[in-house]
Amino acid sequence: MKNALSVRPLLRRDMEHVLDHARRDLECLRGARLLVTGGTGFFGKWLVSSFIEANCALRLCATMVLLTRDSERFRQQNPEFAANPAISLCQGDVRRSELPNGEFSHIIHGASGSGNQPLEMFDTIVEGSRRALQFAARSGAKRLLFLSSGAVYGTQPAAITHIPETYTGGPDPLLPSSEYGEAKRVAEHLCSLLSRANGFEATVARCFTFCGPHLPMNSNFAVGNFIGDALEGRPIRIQGDGTTYRSYLYAADLAVWLWALLVRGQNQRAYNVGSDEDLTIAALAETVAEVANSQRAIQIAHEPTPGAAPLRYVPSVDRARAELGLEPRIKLKEGVMRTLDWLRSERGGRHCL
Repeated sequence: MKNALSVRPLLRRDMEHVLDHARRDLECLRGARLLVTGGTGFFGKWLVSSFIEANCALRLCATMVLLTRDSERFRQQNPEFAANPAISLCQGDVRRSELPNGEFSHIIHGASGSGNQPLEMFDTIVEGSRRALQFAARSGAKRLLFLSSGAVYGTQPAAITHIPETYTGGPDPLLPSSEYGEAKRVAEHLCSLLSRANGFEATVARCFTFCGPHLPMNSNFAVGNFIGDALEGRPIRIQGDGTTYRSYLYAADLAVWLWALLVRGQNQRAYNVGSDEDLTIAALAETVAEVANSQRAIQIAHEPTPGAAPLRYVPSVDRARAELGLEPRIKLKEGVMRTLDWLRSERGGRHCL
């Protein structure tokens, strides 16, 4: 069978990577009907593109319904997705709209709303999760994967280099900046309550930081901002002091992990999703500059505070490794290179996802 993405060579190697490492899990979706909320963002685009590829290559005869607030905009921005016969669009808001009719076997719930409106985002995550879970019960779904966040842990203690799923700390509820992490915590609790009450399995993916095509270049993602600076020929600008530690899982690995969690993740269990290969933000900027062959200076906004322990946002992925055999396989430098190649191609006018 002709490769589903054969006309888009820059993503072909990524799709082949997903098929190589998630084939067994994707085979479990034979004949499945999936609902995906939050399917129009970074995560959603990787789930949709890898689903289309697997559906074609493995002859899964599966279908996917995407819930989107603006289906016409999605069609215009993603014509390859919208035109695929296995993909259906359902326009609506997960908090209040009618969800699709019929039975579904699997649900991936990731809708979070806009970060520019904190109360709207909180309501979208909490009430949207409640409705998605209630819909899972009505539609006969066997499994639901909730896309949560490492933000549920709050500030990572300096003594913990890689935060495990067993850490029971949390965000400060009185800080306005905690709305995202607190909302995800409530939604995780709803997953536990409503899946137990209604007899379907729910797994939680606590997602950290990522790199890859479709990542916004002008948002709150440091690696995206750095790549955007390098592409535009600007100095790479670090807003903090450069000492914060992060780690980055490449998007093709992310897709492999999410398919595994949907199919094999243990019921009522959370898994960190990310890389455990940490580096400082300053080192990240240097990596992007090296890969992009940028000759511009790296600008750091603030001097480090003497004696202060650096902030960290780095997961332990021992649980995913031990229970599901998952690994971060594509190294950061390779991931940055692939992202740069894709963006250059897109800006050059070639046909890309």
